[in-house]
Amino acid sequence: MMETLLKAVELTGIVDENRRLQIEGELPITGTQRVRVILLYPVEGEEPDEQTWLYAAARNPSFDFLKDASEGNC
Repeated sequence: MMETLLKAVELTGIVDENRRLQIEGELPITGTQRVRVILLYPVEGEEPDEQTWLYAAARNPSFDFLKDASEGNC
């Protein structure tokens, strides 16, 4: 099985009343490509402070790929 290398980019956006994601700014991708999207949003309207978010993200296995040394060479 071939391993797929992924690059992570953090962007912000808004989910509209039709539940469609609208990205703020331009994507650093040219052409048509399939992408994976991970949504981070406050639970029940509570926005965590940055320290709480970083603590949770550092322990969430969904972000383990960011621990790869090659991710720092973007």
